[in-house]
Formats: sequence, structure tokens, C-alpha cells
Amino acid sequence: MSGDVVNLRQFRKQKARSEKEKQAEQNRAAFGRTKAEKTLTRALNDKAQKSLDQGRIERTDDDKD
Repeated sequence: MSGDVVNLRQFRKQKARSEKEKQAEQNRAAFGRTKAEKTLTRALNDKAQKSLDQGRIERTDDDKD
């Protein structure tokens, strides 16, 4: 049962670096888009929501069990 010796300080620093890189990647995806891309995404989301709402059946109090 001989494992590798790990320097905890270096391990913590490496973990912090990877977390910062992960956050930076998410920020690039969220904020690094052009206005046209944001508008297109918003339009597609609105269209999908409208399509979903068109198929919704409204229930009245009489219909409930």
C-alpha cells in the first residue's frame, strides 16, 4: 500500500487554477457573444416557448379530480 506522496500546497493551487479556468470558460460562453448571437438565442427560445404553449391544455376547476 504505497501511494504517491502529494504536496498539499501544490494540490490546492492546482485545484484553484482549474476552478478559475472552469469559471472563465463559463464566462466566455455567457458573456463573450455578439449582440446578434444573443438576439438569435433569445428569438429561438421565444419560438420554442410559444410552440410549447400552443400545445398546452388549460384545465378548469371542473376538470380537476
